[in-house]
Amino acid sequence: MLQQILHDMYIDPELLAELNNEQKHILFYKMREEQLRRWREREAWEALAQLEGLRPPKVKRGMCLGAASDKHIQWLLGADGEVWVWVMGEGPGDKPYEEISEELIAERARLQAQREAEELWRQKEAEITKKFRDALANEKARILAEKWKVEMEDRKAAKILEERIHEEFKRKEEEERRRGEEQIRLQEEQRAKELYWTLKQAQLQSHASEKEEREWEEQLRRSKAADEERSRSAQRARDEYRRHSLRAIQKGTVAGLSSMFQELSQGQEQEQEERLHHHLPGPRPPLPLTVRAWERPLRPVSREVIVRWFKEEQLPRRAGFERNTKSIASWFHGIISREDAEDLLENMTEGAFLVRVSDKIWGYTLSYRLQKGFKHFLVDASGDFYSFLGVDPNRHATLTDLIDFHKEEIITVSGGELLQEPCGQRDSPPDYHLLFE
Repeated sequence: MLQQILHDMYIDPELLAELNNEQKHILFYKMREEQLRRWREREAWEALAQLEGLRPPKVKRGMCLGAASDKHIQWLLGADGEVWVWVMGEGPGDKPYEEISEELIAERARLQAQREAEELWRQKEAEITKKFRDALANEKARILAEKWKVEMEDRKAAKILEERIHEEFKRKEEEERRRGEEQIRLQEEQRAKELYWTLKQAQLQSHASEKEEREWEEQLRRSKAADEERSRSAQRARDEYRRHSLRAIQKGTVAGLSSMFQELSQGQEQEQEERLHHHLPGPRPPLPLTVRAWERPLRPVSREVIVRWFKEEQLPRRAGFERNTKSIASWFHGIISREDAEDLLENMTEGAFLVRVSDKIWGYTLSYRLQKGFKHFLVDASGDFYSFLGVDPNRHATLTDLIDFHKEEIITVSGGELLQEPCGQRDSPPDYHLLFE
């Protein structure tokens, strides 16, 4: 798997998400080394071609033809002396996904409420302006009418009165504006809360629909298992029928045989009577079956394909069993999710571990309990050996050999992970029995 990634210089985003920080750092370091190796190989080839006269020498800008190259590369090292690699979004201090999701929902609700509040305020402001403009015009008209009616001689007094009335209306307008702004602000806060809970309910309903889909898939799996069990029961009944038929033929008690199986279906009785009529000594040998060879896809595409891969390739290699026994290892949990693995390890001490079948690569995932948190290591089983992807170069003949080896040897130097306590199974996970049928 690592060689394929280095050959293509590409890694699937879903597979990248399964790697922990240390595995990502090592993988990026390997990819950078491969880039440098290819660059040096190309430079050497071009130099050889120039010496043999197949290609004219390159002329570098700002340098003479005979000047020596001063190209060099220097890695930025971390505090531990290793090459420093930082993955955006997963460095120290980065916020978890749940907190970012909450902040995005709250920000969306706030912006939506702010836009609605601005629109309401524009409408409110237009109403207030029109209201007091019309009132002021009416008041001016009334004053002018009274002034002309009483023929006021002191125009200055009239002007002062008009200004006083204008100031009074302006004061009332300002008070009305403040009340309108306060009302809009309260509506904005209320609308932000309503939008937040609406978006939150939509998110919860999305999670609920995913849970219902998983339950439906579990019911469908149980229904298929029940159908297979009924088919096996019918096959056992047919085998028992043939066995008693042969015994009856040998002893000459055909009449007793027919009374013993009188409850069988009409089709089976007719088939048996034809065999007895021709005095066949036994059932015909079965026709040879044509079995299609197992062709493994490039990567797991469904749960059914993963189950078949495990039964076709891993069961013959005793994957998931204790050494030299027929007992399933306590640390093997079959096909479970990353979240289920962390729930099982939550209340255990540092060093606890379990192994689950991966749905990203042809292999497994070793989930490890840290003092604070968890680590997940991908185990490549696509070849004829087992090894950690991008972490440990050691190859092991069986999965049990890999587990036993790292009970005494740490997985990574920086993390010091040592397998100490296997995590036993609490409940049989879905599809667990299908792996060992």
